[in-house]
Amino acid sequence: MARRTARPLQRTSATAGAGCPCGLPAAYEACCGRFHAGGDAAPTAEALMRSRYCAFVKGDAGYLLRTWHPRTRPERLELDPGMRWTGLEILATVGGSAFHPTGVVEFRASYRGGELHERSSFERVDGAWVYVDGEFPG
Repeated sequence: MARRTARPLQRTSATAGAGCPCGLPAAYEACCGRFHAGGDAAPTAEALMRSRYCAFVKGDAGYLLRTWHPRTRPERLELDPGMRWTGLEILATVGGSAFHPTGVVEFRASYRGGELHERSSFERVDGAWVYVDGEFPG
């Protein structure tokens, strides 16, 4: 049975301190940067979601497309260069570990002028986690 794990509500800043923009304390290069560079694959659905948020912060459309499920991936992705992401808050996860074929991560991502609340679905494709789609809870 999938387990829903609530995380402490911890708002993180995309620009504060030396930590990664995804909100974890490790430096970008040791955290999401290693996934973006292609050296490693995200080990969990949450790690992939964090790295995808970080890719939005960094403007890395290529990584976003590479980690999108082939069934739902758009042909191209144009990011708004004026968008300023300011923080990430993980609200809950369901599944998404090394022992699951699917996972769901609910999060709130803040940007200058607002926030995005999404419940994202992830699946494994050839052993690697990929983003499938998301819904916006009411």
